[in-house]
Amino acid sequence: MIIGIDLGTTNSAVAVWRDGKAELIPNSLGHMLTPSAVGIDDTGELLVGLAARERQSTHPHLTATAFKRYMGTARKTRLGKTEYTPEQLSAMVLGRLKADAEAYLGEPVTEAVITVPAYFSDKQRKATRRAGELAGLKVERLVNEPTAAALAYGIHNLADESRFLVFDLGGGTFDVSILEIFEGVIEVRASTGDNRLGGEDFNELLVSAMRHRFEKELKSKPDEWDALHQVLRASAERARRLLSTEGSASMDIVWKGKAYSHTFTAQDFDGLAAALIERLKEPVLRALRDSDIRPSDLSEIVLVGGATRMPVVRRTVTRMFDRFPSHAVNPDEAVALGAAVQAGLKSRDAALREIAVTDVCPYSLGVDVAERRPDGGLTAGLFSPIIERNIVVPVSRQRVFSTMHDGQEVVHFGIYQGESRHVSDNILLSEISIPVPPRPAGHIAVECRFTYDINGLIEVDVHVPITGERRELVIVDEDGPKGDDLERQRAALAALKVHPRELDANRAAMARANRCYEDFLGDKRALVGQWIGQFESILEGQDPRQIDHARTELMKALDSLEGESFL
Repeated sequence: MIIGIDLGTTNSAVAVWRDGKAELIPNSLGHMLTPSAVGIDDTGELLVGLAARERQSTHPHLTATAFKRYMGTARKTRLGKTEYTPEQLSAMVLGRLKADAEAYLGEPVTEAVITVPAYFSDKQRKATRRAGELAGLKVERLVNEPTAAALAYGIHNLADESRFLVFDLGGGTFDVSILEIFEGVIEVRASTGDNRLGGEDFNELLVSAMRHRFEKELKSKPDEWDALHQVLRASAERARRLLSTEGSASMDIVWKGKAYSHTFTAQDFDGLAAALIERLKEPVLRALRDSDIRPSDLSEIVLVGGATRMPVVRRTVTRMFDRFPSHAVNPDEAVALGAAVQAGLKSRDAALREIAVTDVCPYSLGVDVAERRPDGGLTAGLFSPIIERNIVVPVSRQRVFSTMHDGQEVVHFGIYQGESRHVSDNILLSEISIPVPPRPAGHIAVECRFTYDINGLIEVDVHVPITGERRELVIVDEDGPKGDDLERQRAALAALKVHPRELDANRAAMARANRCYEDFLGDKRALVGQWIGQFESILEGQDPRQIDHARTELMKALDSLEGESFL
């Protein structure tokens, strides 16, 4: 039996495809949603779901939530005397969903389709797969949440060619995907998002406002902060939900025996949320650019995720596209139902007509390189994409590089995932080296091929044609990030004297240029990279007049490239 699971930041759900339809499976409490919360009770017993969440404000040191945000990292959460990784905590939730499914279906469950945010990195996806395996499940496939939502919406049953944008704002993550259906194929044209933006962040706005309102009264010692934060967080969640249907809502808490209350109007909340609302727009723009689809070409805008119930979000989407979005499927249940449809497709259920679901590589994959600047100097640590984001998978791409130094005997590649021009801001996945015969710089060519499949498996093949030497690498699962050294280096650099690149105008120009580098692909991305290199070279000269002129020219060039925005 294959089940579909939506492993969410705030809530999780499980569903099954049977009798020709997707069906949600209730938990032991009869609820369709299970809070993604894990705790330890006073006797040391494990609590999963609502029981754990209800103790969060009273026993914060024995409760863990929102751990999905830390998937793929080495972060550990202490519950009592034991520390747990995010995937171990997720495995506990998955194990409870598996047990609920077995009790409901009356048979063992061994396989699952599990959904992940479209913008999850390779490490986050591997951690999710590992969590499923720790829960005793064979993970048949990881499916992007917006793709699953589209399946729940029913686009797999549409006969005509259609294009949909899925706007998925959940408890902790935000995804945007554009899908197209034609001739029995559902093709994901683009997926983007923000893994640090969701309903939890909107709650934090109310938490901060409440703390500011009672700044003197709610002062707490460092060891009390977590307990106070959980009390405020729970009240903020209730108030935010009420503001979705009412014109005002109050946050009411009791702290150290004293009651505190403050009323927020819908207008107050909209003002607090302005900055977060702005962050919702850029992923939408990027998805449209990457897919080369105009807003007017979209058949529907589909809202998914509980946070899309907020009126300010729905108004924003309506203004973006100049039409009302669709919310025909329960936004909290859509992803789990879609995972069940994918499970039905996987098991080749006769009730589902034959259809292929393609997906895309969510991040660009590439290697670190060095480039020669116009002044003859060398800039190392630059990212050279080989597979760019939103290419349909499976995919294989190759690029040819050459040696940079006279007499070079080894070529070393760091393998990275991300969109930044500098590899230090991307995710290091692995490393590979290959010997080369010593020759003058640029005389030895090295072919580097990346292959990425539907399950997220990355293969790297490096070949030196002149010698026939070849090295192959499959990116395997790794425990923990390698970011501590990077953070220390950044702190050290921040303490150095101010360079012209740190002046506000130059920082703004570089920030915009780097954003454009991330926003565009192919020739346009390469062109922006050249502009950045030229501007960086002039910054190195520290001549204010030249820098001012170069910055003006850079901004004009970016203006000509970006054009007007529909938002």
